Amino acid sequence: MNEKFDFEAALKAIQSGQAITGKDGVLAPLVKQLTEAALEGELDSHLAEDVAGNRRNGKTKKTVKSTSGAFELETPRDRAGTFEPQLVKKHQRTVSDEIETKILSMYGLGMSYSDIELRSDLVYELN
Repeated sequence: MNEKFDFEAALKAIQSGQAITGKDGVLAPLVKQLTEAALEGELDSHLAEDVAGNRRNGKTKKTVKSTSGAFELETPRDRAGTFEPQLVKKHQRTVSDEIETKILSMYGLGMSYSDIELRSDLVYELN
């Protein structure tokens, strides 16, 4: 993740009339960052269970649409090709508003990006 969500800039954008959700919504970068953190957590969990010495192998980029706007998502890969992400599955191009709401609510409850990454299983428990 290259860019960190800038809360102050987002607040100023909202105050200046920029939309919160939609094509150029203020929340799109936050949803992107939190989704990528959760996917990293999924891969960490997958690699911890793999006894064959599997390891990370870069990331795949794809454009994903959400209720907060479209964004480029970087999904982590593993060397063996056995990682099947659950939050945003392979070939999936949209993020459901349910998942988006759950990720944002975890952030709203005070969870940090690393907490969400470590607790990506919360997204599935809430489903």
